[in-house]
Amino acid sequence: MLCFDGAQILDITGPLEVFARTSRWLHDHRGHDVPAYTVDLVSIAGGPVRMSSGLQMLSARAGNDPVDTLLVSGGIGAMAAAEDLQLTRWLGTAARRARRVAGVCTGALVLAAAGLIGNRKATTHWAYLDQLQALAPDCDVDQTSIYVRDGALITSAGVTAGMDMALALIEEDHGRAVALHVAQELVIYLRRPGDQAQFSRHVAAELRDTPFAALESWVLDHLDADLSVAALADKAGLSERHFYRRFTDAIGSSPATWVRDLRLAAARRHIEQGARSLKDVARRCGFGDEQRMRRAFQARLGVSPNDYAERFGQALGR
Repeated sequence: MLCFDGAQILDITGPLEVFARTSRWLHDHRGHDVPAYTVDLVSIAGGPVRMSSGLQMLSARAGNDPVDTLLVSGGIGAMAAAEDLQLTRWLGTAARRARRVAGVCTGALVLAAAGLIGNRKATTHWAYLDQLQALAPDCDVDQTSIYVRDGALITSAGVTAGMDMALALIEEDHGRAVALHVAQELVIYLRRPGDQAQFSRHVAAELRDTPFAALESWVLDHLDADLSVAALADKAGLSERHFYRRFTDAIGSSPATWVRDLRLAAARRHIEQGARSLKDVARRCGFGDEQRMRRAFQARLGVSPNDYAERFGQALGR
């Protein structure tokens, strides 16, 4: 894993823990004496590297020995790393000696600066998709996927998606059963339902810095109430027309879409936490009935509530 000043610590520790946990699992459960993976954190100069969190991690100096899998971390320091000619030259050379190359989050920007993404399909954190396209105009930028594989190049979306990507590589190397066991130990999805846009959407929908912050808090506590435009406008003390215009300007989507996404987020949480039945989830989250909730799941997430629960490892009752 190549890192740099300003790297995101989860971009590093997340994927590397997946690889390390795989080695431990294979040793404990299948008696493998030789680790499946040996993981190394490297930087151009070696020594302590300051993460974006302020913590320091000790890295080895990047060398010339070939590696099986070369990963590049992301973080707020990615653009500075992309402009570091010594780093990008080393990366370009090292990539040619590796079996596969992966960018975690904004690590894709560094790969692009090293000339490794042109004419390929790739993704990155949703907030940096335009910058990736600018750095690699010929790149087919995927705006929705959690991770993208194009031959020996693999790129992932924001932060924790690096673990999704690492699990996919584990499955490729050691099979689905091993990857599933590792995912269960880490209490994460083997394959996360939905797409990147699905999971970034609720972040974009937060209204804390807008005049509607109080309204958002009230809605979150009353998801099963009447949340029509008329009801929301009345709660906000505005006419329907004025409310709709100001709300849409503030959030970038309609009140109905915003309410649906809040209800879906709540439904996902209930399902993930072991809800007793779909009927109960639909009622508590304001969908009214199971059919309306199923339609919302299918339209927004591309999966049914039952499929969502099954992929997370729990079975719902009726």
